[in-house]
Amino acid sequence: MAKELKLNLPSVDDLFSTQEERDDAQREKVLDIPLSEIDSFPDHPFQVRMDESMQTMADSVKAFGIQTPAVVRQKEDGRYELVSGHRRKMACELAGLETMPCIIRQMSRDEAIIAMVDSNLQREVILPSEKAKSYKMRLEAMKRQAGRPSKENSVPVEPNLIGNRSNQDLAEQVGESASQIKRYIRLTDLIPEVLQMVDAGKISMRPAVELSYLPKEEQQTLLDAMESEDCTPSHVQAMKMRKFSQEGRLGENVIVSIMQEEKPNQIEQFKMPKNRISKYFAPGTPAQKIEDTIVKALELYRQRERQRNDAR
Repeated sequence: MAKELKLNLPSVDDLFSTQEERDDAQREKVLDIPLSEIDSFPDHPFQVRMDESMQTMADSVKAFGIQTPAVVRQKEDGRYELVSGHRRKMACELAGLETMPCIIRQMSRDEAIIAMVDSNLQREVILPSEKAKSYKMRLEAMKRQAGRPSKENSVPVEPNLIGNRSNQDLAEQVGESASQIKRYIRLTDLIPEVLQMVDAGKISMRPAVELSYLPKEEQQTLLDAMESEDCTPSHVQAMKMRKFSQEGRLGENVIVSIMQEEKPNQIEQFKMPKNRISKYFAPGTPAQKIEDTIVKALELYRQRERQRNDAR
């Protein structure tokens, strides 16, 4: 029986094109691509906020155009996937432009994920939810890349070694400890409403990590309890809930009972409607930063009042 002979024959394009043309096809190009042909990155973890900064960017784009091209990769259907430049694309849309200069880069899915996360981690304000989702996406991409054997070595790397090495590599690259990265990734197990409370600074990182171990149904029950009791759990309370949950005893009554416990360091809170101060801060500004800014403003106000009184 005749054996099938496999030959690596050149493609039609290779037969009827010069080496110079083939090399040119591999080079990155900057092209003005219609916005209608550019799709957002799938599951993009970073929010594109319509705030004062965005309006300033749109005004600049309208006056001077895009100074730094976005980065895209071409999809199988001929459309383009935006890797870096989601804010620039919105600015172009607000400025009334129909095209945007883009670098077309040949990238695998995992290479695109890593590049997308790295480009967005340079933002001035990054929400905990954005770090959580982006770290998870990047770490999974790094593990997939590390797990692929090279052509010279057909034996895959042991999974546990991949995970440990990838965790450490990511920690070094983003300037966070490996344990802190794990905490952020745990936040992806929170239901959206609770995660939003973390973004708003209503729940701090340590209790949020404990709450992430609760099943979704128990998190929803906790959310209802937080709304009815008008409070959020401390780290100790969150640890209690996790323990009761693991024992199968975390029902609605237990959650409410824990929430009603007086916190050891509980002090009287001063609350102000967010809409009264939101215009003074960029969306996504951490609650602690807002509080610090208000305190500094009050200190300056008190100094000015003292100076006025001394001058009388």
